[in-house]
This record gives sequence, C-alpha cells and structure tokens, in this order.
Amino acid sequence: MVDFAAARLNMVESQLRTNKVTDLRLLAAFETVPRELFVPEPLRGIAYIDEDVALGGGRFVMEPRVLARLLQAAQPGPEDVALDLGCGSGYATAILSRLVATVVALEDDAALAAAANRTLEKLEIDNAVVVEGRLTEGRAGPGPRDADAARRRGNLEPDPLRRRAAGAARVRGRARLRVLIPRDPWSYATTAIAARGSQPGRAGRDLAARPA
Repeated sequence: MVDFAAARLNMVESQLRTNKVTDLRLLAAFETVPRELFVPEPLRGIAYIDEDVALGGGRFVMEPRVLARLLQAAQPGPEDVALDLGCGSGYATAILSRLVATVVALEDDAALAAAANRTLEKLEIDNAVVVEGRLTEGRAGPGPRDADAARRRGNLEPDPLRRRAAGAARVRGRARLRVLIPRDPWSYATTAIAARGSQPGRAGRDLAARPA
C-alpha cells in the first residue's frame, strides 16, 4: 500500500524545493492536493514520480517540477481568475484553486472534462469549474461568481478566447486574468492579462482565504 501523503511530501521536498520552486503558497498547494486522484487508477502507485503520467490518447498529467515552475513564473495571486486551457484530468486546475480566487478550465475531451469535475467535487473544490469545449476558444456565459452553479448545471458554452479575455479586461477590478496554455508535454506558455471586473463569488473568496 502506497503512503500517498508521504509520497506527496517527498515530491515537494525532493522534486520542487531542489529545483528553484520557492513560493510557499505554491509548495503548500502541491503538498495538499492529492495528485493520485488525477491519474488513471492503475497508475496511482507512480503518481508522484518526476515524470509526466499518461492519461491516454496522447494526454498527460504534467510532471510536478515543470508544472510548479510554470505556475511560479505566472505568479498567481489570491484575487486572480485563472483560465486553464487543456486541463486534462484537472490536476493543475486543483493546484490553481488553492492559489487564486476562481479557476475556469477548458478541456476538449468530454470524458476527461467530466472526470475532472467529479474529482474537483470529491475534493470539495468549489471555486473551480471544467468546461468542455474547443481549446482554441474561450467560454462565455456566467462569470466567475457562478462557476460552481454552472458546473452543476453544465450550461457553459464556448466563445472565442480573445473576445472573452477582452471582456474580462473591461469588467474586472484590480485582479488579473491568468491564461495557462499547455501546448504539448514539453512546451508550455503563459499569458498574464491585466484585467478589470467583478469580484469573485463568496465560495471563491472563502476557499482562497483558507490556510493551505
């Protein structure tokens, strides 16, 4: 029987801290989010190795060190809204949920999107939602304050990403919209968009304020 809590701590200490991951909030998120729930059940025993874990169909759960360095570079803040494109099983979405006010993730594989939402609900993460849609598009519909209710109704529809980002920039206050775009298992890009707009919903604020 694998001691996942010990494996998680070892991942943080031996893979992240030793590779220039210094953000304490980020380290705490990696130490508390159960990575084993985001990989296929037969592979849970190797969930914490320092490699990508295959999801099938050419999709992967990103290597912890690479994901941590990417998120550290993005500098997510507690009032930010994160848009996670191509979220796969939702592991990065779950990590982001500990760092920002609200996460909206987009996934074009219906099975992965549904599984990701089930895992987020199992972990009682109420400030993140995974939406099925084409990765070249954003999403329209309810704003961040409605993320949890919208996930339960399943009524979010895709909309061109550029238009959605521009709309967010017009309406969101001091917070920023973080766009995280995985391009392939080895190449990732992040775009930070200064945005103005509405405050996150109570569920998002409450969870973001909880100690890690």
